[in-house]
Amino acid sequence: MQLITQTSNLTMSSREIAALTGKRHDNVVADVRKMLSELVLGTPEFLGVYEAENGQQYECFNLPKRESLILISGYSIELRARIIDRWQELESQASKPVALSRMDILTLAMESEQARIQAEAERDHAIATKAQIGSKREATAMATASAAKREAEKLRDQLGFNTRHATILAVEDITGDDYNFVPLRRWCKANEVTPQSVPDKRYPGGVKAWPAKAWLDVYGIDLGELFSVEAFA
Repeated sequence: MQLITQTSNLTMSSREIAALTGKRHDNVVADVRKMLSELVLGTPEFLGVYEAENGQQYECFNLPKRESLILISGYSIELRARIIDRWQELESQASKPVALSRMDILTLAMESEQARIQAEAERDHAIATKAQIGSKREATAMATASAAKREAEKLRDQLGFNTRHATILAVEDITGDDYNFVPLRRWCKANEVTPQSVPDKRYPGGVKAWPAKAWLDVYGIDLGELFSVEAFA
């Protein structure tokens, strides 16, 4: 039977780190997530699972030496010493040649491939989930902006200034010029157009909002430019 020598890629699990330091495993997992986030490293690359005594599977992390030492950098000297001593044991054991049979080699290859496929699947799922969340947020933002735009247009309709009609007071407030309603009323009669009546707190009976064509023909004022949606959004 053919034999070869194996060199292991050593990792230390978050469960072992919790056992060595006396910390709760969920607290160690939280420390690992924070560290990976600050190092801008992908979580799926280090993510694993273990089966508890109750038969349920839970998440854990398998960290290479660099990441595990970064993780414990904020721990006490005594706890750091325990982790470092354990790493020395692991490296000492890994330095010894391990004879593998062909079946062992095939098993390791299959496990490695399965781990790679699982990591890629978890990564793709995370990317798809993030994209889906982003799309929902974008759709919500667009819907909110559209609703706000419609509400602004409705308000301008009620107050008598928009791209379709405007009161004399509204135009005067923007242009700073004075305008007489008589030519506008004459234009409306000539073109059989009825101006809109809109409320105005300064006049209990309300005021007239004259059509855009009347403003353009009589005074050369383009309400589309004067009261653009963007200017009042």
